[in-house]
Amino acid sequence: MRKLVLVMVMAMMAFAVKAQEKAQAMNKADGPVISFSEKSKDFGDITQGTKVEHTFKLENTGTAPLTISNVATTCGCTVPAWPKEPILPGKSADIKVTFNSAGKMGKQNSIVRIYSNASEPIEKISMISNVIPK
Repeated sequence: MRKLVLVMVMAMMAFAVKAQEKAQAMNKADGPVISFSEKSKDFGDITQGTKVEHTFKLENTGTAPLTISNVATTCGCTVPAWPKEPILPGKSADIKVTFNSAGKMGKQNSIVRIYSNASEPIEKISMISNVIPK
């Protein structure tokens, strides 16, 4: 009797493990997925005329190559550089953003939009600063 109970318990545990693995596989999105380690960078106070830059790290956590078709900014004071080649699943890439505070004053929130073939086709990252006079 004990052996039968033990076999049944082990069978139920194996079934539960398989069900959990199947659920995890179903949760992983089909196609490319952008995952950022951070979506904003706050530089605090910077002096007017200063250029600041930050590199945003991203990873394709999906199941297909990720292609970034465009990266758009809210003004010419913010300049992005992004990878033009597809990013394979499990691989990482960088988006480098430079903000020029010349002619700016006060709180600045430079929004950068990333357009891609990912499950979320438009992602946003931002560079925040408070521009003070020279």
